[in-house]
Amino acid sequence: MHIPLFHVDAFASQPFRGNPAAVCPLQAWLDDELLRKVAAENNLSETAFLVPGAGHYHLRWFTPRGEVRLCGHATLASAHVVLTLLESGSDTVRFETRHSGALTVRKDGDLLSMDFPALFPKDCGAFPNDLLRALGPGPLPFKVLEVNDTYIAVYEKQSAIQNMLPDFARLEPLHPFAVAVTAPGEKVDFVSRYFKPSYGMPEDPVTGSVHCALTPYWADRLGRSQLHAQQLSERGGELWCEMAGRRVILKGHAVLTMKGELII
Repeated sequence: MHIPLFHVDAFASQPFRGNPAAVCPLQAWLDDELLRKVAAENNLSETAFLVPGAGHYHLRWFTPRGEVRLCGHATLASAHVVLTLLESGSDTVRFETRHSGALTVRKDGDLLSMDFPALFPKDCGAFPNDLLRALGPGPLPFKVLEVNDTYIAVYEKQSAIQNMLPDFARLEPLHPFAVAVTAPGEKVDFVSRYFKPSYGMPEDPVTGSVHCALTPYWADRLGRSQLHAQQLSERGGELWCEMAGRRVILKGHAVLTMKGELII
């Protein structure tokens, strides 16, 4: 079996930045365990699998350990493959997903614009002690939110996010929770980092899905619907975010870095 394979750096305008995703177009679905093994072989935070439908593509995302409900950077990578390689004359692609409904991606100048469902985080009240210890030494967050199996710790300053040294061994038992940390940005509206060691990836380079929750929070706090965001991982990446009712528009660049085929 020969499976086309593309590697794309998402939320980046040049190679070796942003979040790398693998994209595998298929003619029909394979067994779920085989999809997971392909994702494990790729050894990236997510691998996207596409199957053509009538006027759309069916889309699923797998980490090396299993399927996820929503993945922003692998959706951006998939749209880049479709709109530049598979259907280079098209300006729009619609993906049908199992858990997040229809997701539409459009060309917007040199950016790709994704239409995602908004997630509205709620205050946790008391801080989870295990979480605070896992985030390591340094300033404490002034607020902890929760949405969609994700804790969001909000800090006063960007330096707290940049200098954070999380204890991944303590974070891993928090499964199924992932952890985002965020603060006002010095040169952008807000910054963040995202940790998910229980899913096989200690720190995600750039995370589109968590911005479905960060955008509503920061739009409400700053009183603006359009925001510029930066994720402060080692590779780094940037997003342009917009509130549109109960939807979030996420925009970013994408760069193809590898193409070939997987032989099974």
